[in-house]
Amino acid sequence: MAKQFDVVVIGAGPGGYVAAIRAAQLGLSAACVESESYADPKGEVRLGGTCLNVGCIPSKALLQSSELYDQAGHAFIMHGIKAEGVTMDVPSMIRRKENIVTQLTSGIRGLFRKNKVTLLAGHGSFGGREGDRWQVDVAARNGTVERVGARHVIVATGSRARHLPGVAVDNEFICDNAGALSFKAVPRRLGVIGAGVIGLELGSVWKRLGSEVTILEALPDFLAAADAAVSREAWKVFTGKQGLAIELGVNITGVTRRGEAVVVEYENDQGKASLECDRLIVSVGRVPNADGLNAAHVGLKLDERGRIEVDGHCRTNLPDVWAVGDVVRGPMLAHKGMEEGVMVAETIAGQAGHVNYSAIPWVIYTDPEIAWVGSTEQQLRAEGVPYRAAQIPFSANGRALGQGDTTGFVKMLAHERTDEILGVHIIGRNASELIAEAVVAMEFGASSEDVARICHAHPTLSEVMHEVALAVDKRALHF
Repeated sequence: MAKQFDVVVIGAGPGGYVAAIRAAQLGLSAACVESESYADPKGEVRLGGTCLNVGCIPSKALLQSSELYDQAGHAFIMHGIKAEGVTMDVPSMIRRKENIVTQLTSGIRGLFRKNKVTLLAGHGSFGGREGDRWQVDVAARNGTVERVGARHVIVATGSRARHLPGVAVDNEFICDNAGALSFKAVPRRLGVIGAGVIGLELGSVWKRLGSEVTILEALPDFLAAADAAVSREAWKVFTGKQGLAIELGVNITGVTRRGEAVVVEYENDQGKASLECDRLIVSVGRVPNADGLNAAHVGLKLDERGRIEVDGHCRTNLPDVWAVGDVVRGPMLAHKGMEEGVMVAETIAGQAGHVNYSAIPWVIYTDPEIAWVGSTEQQLRAEGVPYRAAQIPFSANGRALGQGDTTGFVKMLAHERTDEILGVHIIGRNASELIAEAVVAMEFGASSEDVARICHAHPTLSEVMHEVALAVDKRALHF
């Protein structure tokens, strides 16, 4: 008889493995299906999905390494620390990154054992429905197919890098996010197509290590999703202080290999141009992994962008079938997928699962970091929402001065009548950590006055959040 579970999760990325663990914690028998090995040396499936294996985690490891190298060459001197002849051993940097990934993927296996989640190695797809149970086929690499039964199925198959038509990604010379995380040496000339989160982060890594980086972006505006004030500051820092060459409004017309080089042909408002580089990173977004599920066979509904259609609680059009993470609507963020996985598991168990999509933080891990939550000022204007705005620079903060980096600011937007916080936008050191206070405040419907009344430790960078909350009411104390 086939194995039977209360919940079968297809995909062991952030949304999937968290959903399986939470379901098991709630007393449900849970299994998680995964097929990707991500070049595991033992050929075993790797848990954690794109985020852990070739995305969020490895990129942050490289960002930290490159930041330390950059500080040794440029920032140590202001502290009286003289470091001469500093070099970067790229293979050691890559090995450290891989060790972190291995440690975390192994950790998820441990969590599965601890919570009694069954791991099913193979490609998961719908086999049909028999009575009150879905049949899920798990196809192993050796060609065998195991069919398991499930009262509920959670699809968490994530997303993959979007490739340009006619541009073959070999992850040696022409790379997507996976290849860009494993260069064997620092390329002298690096081209990047796409000035989004991935393009800026990976471009920053190799720029700090010595690459001459040129980023080509199709959109006419830089970081259009961010608040306009943050975008302007980021443009000034990235193109001025850091020397990233960023061209906007670019239409790529061709990409070709010429020996050991890559040539990108493109057009902009100045006419035709070309870029020759030693390595090219293609970072033009991601597409959902909804194919291979046998969705048409069971009638699982997809939208025009290939995402699985879901309601506000991640229910699909099929009974007892759910979908979370990058494969559904909304931002492709690991933490969003995790929260959806918890919501679905709790809903299945009869609890009141919930995700507040208005309080999901965004972070870009460049230097300076960029983070925001809630509405931008341009969104509030377009919607006709009355608001008050305040902005406080880190240059007014003692801790920032002591750390030697006063780049950026914190900006807060609050409703003009109710004073409820509508959005917070940060560019500067540790923005990824500072934004958490704003997320908590917005989750609880706090006003700027509430944050202004909270005692913040001195001296800390978080005092800028306190100061900007005061400034919304035009009563800043230190600026």
